[in-house]
Amino acid sequence: MKALAAVQASLDRIAATDGRVNAFTAVLAERALTRAEAIDRDGHAGPLAGVPFAVKNLFDIDGLITLAGSKIERDGRPARSDAVLVQRLEAAGGVLVGGLNMDEYAYGFTTENSHEGPTCNPHDLSRIAGGSSGGSAAAVAAGQVPLTLGSDTNGSIRVPASLCGVFGLKPTFGRLPRTGTYPFVASLDHLGPFARSTRELVLAYDAMQGHDAHDPACNPRAGEPVMPMLVRGTDGLRVGILGGWFRAMAQPGALAAVERVASALGSHRIVEWPEVDRARAAAFIITNNEGASLHLHDLQTRPQDFEPLSRDRFLAGALLPAAWVNQAQRLRHWFARQVAESFRDVDVLLAPATPCTAPAIGTEWLDIAGQRLPARASMGLLTQPVSCIGLPVATVPVWGCDSAAPHLPIGVQIIAAPWREDLCLRVSQALETAGVVHAPLAKDL
Repeated sequence: MKALAAVQASLDRIAATDGRVNAFTAVLAERALTRAEAIDRDGHAGPLAGVPFAVKNLFDIDGLITLAGSKIERDGRPARSDAVLVQRLEAAGGVLVGGLNMDEYAYGFTTENSHEGPTCNPHDLSRIAGGSSGGSAAAVAAGQVPLTLGSDTNGSIRVPASLCGVFGLKPTFGRLPRTGTYPFVASLDHLGPFARSTRELVLAYDAMQGHDAHDPACNPRAGEPVMPMLVRGTDGLRVGILGGWFRAMAQPGALAAVERVASALGSHRIVEWPEVDRARAAAFIITNNEGASLHLHDLQTRPQDFEPLSRDRFLAGALLPAAWVNQAQRLRHWFARQVAESFRDVDVLLAPATPCTAPAIGTEWLDIAGQRLPARASMGLLTQPVSCIGLPVATVPVWGCDSAAPHLPIGVQIIAAPWREDLCLRVSQALETAGVVHAPLAKDL
């Protein structure tokens, strides 16, 4: 399909469906059509030539104010250039069509944004899309665009990918530059893509790799393209299943999804990570404290302009004792060393991405492991321990595992050692080829 036709089809789909989904906060029709015309005219031959994409609204877009899901940032100045990853996707031939809804300042797991309204799950509009990159996952699931970008600090790519039934990739911390994005927790923030197939995910990931000196956390490691490695499949790979916390804190549907994937890979080996609950607690403390430090002035001068839940979490983080934060960082580094040992015996590990399928919008509590837990925070129960040590993870969508909601997907995390995104994506491709995982378009939109 020619670029202009592809972009026009995307814009038409957004116009027809976004009144119900609410994934987009800005649609850049004029910019997108102008670029598409130029691609067709000049014969651009990049790997993403003519592919429409959209980005979470914490990515800078030239001429737009970077909202980061907030009310406060609306008073800021428009960005003067696109974020580095937007530039790289466009250099590969992609066409940016807009910005996407998110939790305020990326602090949430549901994208029930009170400023922009909640993003609805395209597979069941009464349910959440997940967050904080809910708009990014929903736009792909709804067929509005084939590719989006989001961010993941504690699970914000993997949670919405799981609930919306799409593929998502959280690369190793430091793999992709964050230059030109609004930060949440600089020591934990990752950026990555969503798509409806592994191949599309890899095309975007390969196009975005490479060092950028303007992000001090970006590793100078050379890019390592994954596309040539997908054909290797899973031959020779040692696959384990995370037990303990990752089983105890998941509902039966989430466990059934892991079991289905593990069975397809011929794996029955259980691997235990120590002190996972404490690692999650450490991630919470670091997130609260470091995230709050960016917003102290506004917390003092404009508290009424925050979403109440975000404001309260930031205030709590600002008041945390330094000794707690130091201890959380020590625990984080200890946990990373323990986890590294597990990869001596396995190449990839499987775990649920969320404890359950998508709850209804407005759900306050979940019943998990015999406990009544707050719904918004608990969607990250199984992703936060992985985020805080920066491991690469591909999330793949599995269907029909929840007997109470068989029409809804749930994701499985495929986790590898640092810098081994190729292993995660090889497994994802093999599962997709075998028909175990897939990302169908949402029906009835």
